Amino acid sequence: MVDDGDAGGPGGDDTAGGDGGAAVVLTLPEALRSAFKEPFGPVHTETEGLLADAGEPLIAVGDVVTHHLTAAGARPDAALVDGLTEREAVAEALAPEIKGYDRTIEVANPSATLTVELLAALAAAIEEDGSTVVVVDGEEDLATLPALAVAPEGASVVYGQPGAGMVHVRVDRTTRERARDLLSRMEGDHDRAWAVLEGGRG
Repeated sequence: MVDDGDAGGPGGDDTAGGDGGAAVVLTLPEALRSAFKEPFGPVHTETEGLLADAGEPLIAVGDVVTHHLTAAGARPDAALVDGLTEREAVAEALAPEIKGYDRTIEVANPSATLTVELLAALAAAIEEDGSTVVVVDGEEDLATLPALAVAPEGASVVYGQPGAGMVHVRVDRTTRERARDLLSRMEGDHDRAWAVLEGGRG
């Protein structure tokens, strides 16, 4: 059984402070946090059942999700990890194996934000062949939104729902539009964010 604490929605209560120089382009406003409470797709507690319905590419947001998928023999095409689950360090038994990916990209991304670094790394991980792990200094929680917004039709995005399990979202027009709507309601430079996601550095 899976009881996954990685959240694909908002991170902690911090905003753009302490970003170590990372270029923050979008910030989650307090008023928008409630929009992330409902999962974007079905919640799974068994990895095998999730994988039976998974499409390609397979994108994992969160350490515990990545651990369970990899342990089941399904290394994600793109995985985003930050060493945390529910704001606590991931237990050694649930830490994902990040060796063996074709590429490792390290980025900074403060809680409740999306940075140029993270968006560029995510876009590259989805676009390029092979597997990529993005190691985040900060929090990766909000990466679920841009992943859903730009992943190809039929792709699978998996993230954790605290206390419930793993949320599996198949990318289609409806899920893409929902993600794009939420991104548009975040605060910041939306034009730059889209430029980065569409292949530039903004």
